[in-house]
Amino acid sequence: MTSPTTPGRPPSSSEEGGRPASTPAIRPAPPRRPAALLAVAAGLALASAGSIALTTSEPGPRPRTDIGTLPALRNTASPPAQTDSTAAEPEGIHIPAIALDSPLTDLQVTPDGHLPAPDDPDQIGWWSAGPRPGGPGAAVVVGHVDSRTGPAAFYRLSDLRPGDLITIDRQDRTHVDFTVKALRQYDKDHFPDDQVYTTAGTPQLRLITCGGTFDQQRHEYRDNLVVYATLTPTTAAQPSTPPPPPPPPTDRSGN
Repeated sequence: MTSPTTPGRPPSSSEEGGRPASTPAIRPAPPRRPAALLAVAAGLALASAGSIALTTSEPGPRPRTDIGTLPALRNTASPPAQTDSTAAEPEGIHIPAIALDSPLTDLQVTPDGHLPAPDDPDQIGWWSAGPRPGGPGAAVVVGHVDSRTGPAAFYRLSDLRPGDLITIDRQDRTHVDFTVKALRQYDKDHFPDDQVYTTAGTPQLRLITCGGTFDQQRHEYRDNLVVYATLTPTTAAQPSTPPPPPPPPTDRSGN
């Protein structure tokens, strides 16, 4: 994931309960391709030594990730008991299905309204001005898929499937579990901001990285992969470490 930012603009931290109607909808970054390329439907990939090399002027065909069913943005029924509007900040993420165990770093929206990925491709970050994991709305976690030196933190994100578990450790020594519901791949120039950045409703989680083919002119992947997850229904926030065992009895007579 060589692009420094994810597409789209999250709502500003001053917006409460979601985006006001008077605020323009979040939009992806303006396309940086020459206008002439927009008229090109698709180009052919060139096969060489078992690998695929794209022409630099025409995007090639690419598979799309469309797995599972997207969760509802808002729950019209009563909110679940485990919803926590005062959830603690997260500090770590665990995904057993892809052997991922990593701390989380804070990410802030840039002046142009974009959410950057961490500078270090081995780090994973979360939108610290947005919803917190376990609180109302969708907490957003971002990581690179690869770098010039090899796989990065979210390299195996596309291996996730509905039903996989994601655990977020929080700074108050509790953790909260989410269940993967869907994976979607989006063109960066048509990123569904309103679907991804939701600041109200039931507790959810979004994991974002790059996907699709690599654009040689823009020096970035053309798409983003988004993993949608919802709060695991039967779990409230749990202690991250088990309580200490009870002390032994003081009266040992007869033993």
